Amino acid sequence: MHYEELKTFVTLAEVKNFTKTAELLLMSQPSVSLHIKNLEKEFQTKLFLRSPKFLQITPTGKILYERAKQMITIYDQTRQDILEHQDSIKGELIIGASFTIGEYILPALLIDLQKDYPELDLHVVIGNTEEIAQSVKLYKVDIGLIEGHTNEKELSVHPFMEDELFVVSSNNHELARKKGVTMADLQNQTWVTRENGSGTREYLNHVIRSNGLKVKSFLTISSSQGIKETLINGMGLSLLSGSIIDRDVKQGLLSIIHIKNQTFNRTLSYIYSPIMEEKRNVKTFIYALNNKWLS
Repeated sequence: MHYEELKTFVTLAEVKNFTKTAELLLMSQPSVSLHIKNLEKEFQTKLFLRSPKFLQITPTGKILYERAKQMITIYDQTRQDILEHQDSIKGELIIGASFTIGEYILPALLIDLQKDYPELDLHVVIGNTEEIAQSVKLYKVDIGLIEGHTNEKELSVHPFMEDELFVVSSNNHELARKKGVTMADLQNQTWVTRENGSGTREYLNHVIRSNGLKVKSFLTISSSQGIKETLINGMGLSLLSGSIIDRDVKQGLLSIIHIKNQTFNRTLSYIYSPIMEEKRNVKTFIYALNNKWLS
């Protein structure tokens, strides 16, 4: 079994097309077919169901896909560790981050890393919490930063920051002008919020359930900036991280609605697969992250 065959198999499993796989890997289509044939012969199983109209991975193919991702990752990590100079940090680090962290919190750390390790190439992938957890699990990113919880048992989860959220609205919302707002005032309101799968939406759902709030309607937008613009234009309430709204509140574009005897706090965490724990660039990133927010 060879590295190139596994690489071909993983690519084909993801793009589900022989021609596209050949183009991505800069090889001929017959070579792609030969690589898959060799793997099927070695494992004595069909890895794909083929027809003129579709290509579908088999149950045994799914097993090999998960293992192949791990083997490729270990190989690439080993190769990088050998090629890198003993005392230098270089190469690529792929960071997955949920929207709130990736857009409003992580940039400050990236600047520090770029100054301290100019030869380190940083690549950031932004998605919701659920998407980032999946990317970490499938080794599409080296390490992930999430604002919610993950049920992926095989991932290592470590908190690095406490994040406070606030109920916000336009300056003209009735609750923005009211003093002594209580949780009862949040009944039958329209909420502008992120999509299911995001840590922010998960937290809002928790607040609504735990306080028995009835919701008039949800307006779902998969962008924090889109949510803020909607609020500024007079639509509804939202529950957002302080890091997202700080500038807008200072500029007088949004109002924080302070709820009597109530605060909203959550923990931000970094997650990684145990295979990644000893990767030099991952260790460097974790050290810098903890030094910035846990020191």
